[in-house]
Amino acid sequence: MFLTLRKTTLILILATAVTALCCLSAQASDPAAGIWELNLEKSNYSPGPPPTSKTRTYEVSGLQDKMISKTIDAKGNQFVHQYLAYRDGKDYPFEGWLMADTITLTPVDAFKSTYTMKKAGEVVVTGTREVSKDEKTMTITMKYTNAQGQKVYNTEVLDKR
Repeated sequence: MFLTLRKTTLILILATAVTALCCLSAQASDPAAGIWELNLEKSNYSPGPPPTSKTRTYEVSGLQDKMISKTIDAKGNQFVHQYLAYRDGKDYPFEGWLMADTITLTPVDAFKSTYTMKKAGEVVVTGTREVSKDEKTMTITMKYTNAQGQKVYNTEVLDKR
């Protein structure tokens, strides 16, 4: 009887450990998760100028994304943008950019999402975020009208660190 109880306890402990490892690896396997650095040579900023650097960090749990972006613009100013949002087509707070106060993420598939950003309920930015199949490159497109009334079409290519 003691041996059977000991075996049962050991099996339960092992089953719990395997379940925990599976859950952790499922979260870590999201293609967007990780630290991404801007590749200026592959990116396009119209009308420009491009930033001098940008790093995006994504923490992913299920359909929830936590993103922190640190940018140094062409004039040397540093900006931090961030959000905590679900990929469910609903609005969530976006912090750090005067142009937008919410973001909406909508999944297309495991590698691609579309997004809209709003200011006071009005859509001001649209775009996509797509991770390459080898999970080494992220491409973010962005369309909006800037404060000077210019149409902006940016394509940012980021490499996984």
